[in-house]
Amino acid sequence: MIEQAPSLVVHINGWPGSGKLTIARHLAERLGARLADNHTLINPAEALFARSNPLYRSLRAAIRKSVFEHLVKAPVEQSFVFTDALSDDATDTQAFEDCAALARERGARFVAVVVDCDVEENLKRLARAGRSKQHKLTDPAVLLDLRAKHRLLRGNGHAVVEVDVTTLGADEAAEHIVGRILA
Repeated sequence: MIEQAPSLVVHINGWPGSGKLTIARHLAERLGARLADNHTLINPAEALFARSNPLYRSLRAAIRKSVFEHLVKAPVEQSFVFTDALSDDATDTQAFEDCAALARERGARFVAVVVDCDVEENLKRLARAGRSKQHKLTDPAVLLDLRAKHRLLRGNGHAVVEVDVTTLGADEAAEHIVGRILA
């Protein structure tokens, strides 16, 4: 575990299936941070409502708001790692800015991380066993559509650590990110 002062709020953004959660687990362990992956925040809404139901969006927003309100009150030395799959639209930009605001409110250092990989590797990872049990995207057509129509949000004015994980394992990617954070 690496001691940090001040604490960190790390936001990892990448396409579904790019390895964000696995990388985030390794990173959180190295940093002594708590992990709040995007599915921790959206799966309660996913379990109760179809994504097309307006109650899905409102419950998802309420859960996120409540979690962030609690994290502001967490011990000041506690670091957090978040994962998301955000594009450069207004709604996703606001979700990203919520993480940056959390860091400011906590007096923590904010680190934006973008993980990406080539399409072929992304499709292989998307098909890995266990993804559907966690309510994760597994449909290659949806991923290809997302990648064709959207761009990954890349920090929106914040300094960004970018990592191409096409040929990197999760442990190597986490080590690279830690090296960049501590540089």
